[in-house]
Amino acid sequence: MRIAIGSDHAGYRLKTLITEHLLGSGHVVEDFGTNSLEPVDYPVFIRPVAEAVSRGDADRGIVLGGSGNGEAIVANRVPGVRCALCWNEESARLGRAHNDANVLALGERLLTQELALAIVDVWLTTAFEGGRHRRRIELIDGGVNGRDAR
Repeated sequence: MRIAIGSDHAGYRLKTLITEHLLGSGHVVEDFGTNSLEPVDYPVFIRPVAEAVSRGDADRGIVLGGSGNGEAIVANRVPGVRCALCWNEESARLGRAHNDANVLALGERLLTQELALAIVDVWLTTAFEGGRHRRRIELIDGGVNGRDAR
């Protein structure tokens, strides 16, 4: 799988660990930075990840920060991106199975390294269930004239 990844300074250490994990699992990783602990403005590094997913240059994206909240907000501003902020394995599973999340947001200050890697693995291996969930994604994207698709 082609995975785009990016972080601010507060997510840098976890980004490095996740990148090594992904490469070791045979994925292709494009790192959009940042590349140090020096303070930076996170949208500069997060938006390019989301845009790569939106364009189809990456199959999935992972964005990291201190909490992951700002990163998820930035990613979700890009058309075609469905970014899930996850804090445990179940939130990652549901983000994929029900929301077809193509970008994952994680907060380095809120997760252990072990839990973060487990979340990534669940998120990468969970399939989208489709069905009623597909209708809901179409509603999110405005594909049903903004009305309930019951």
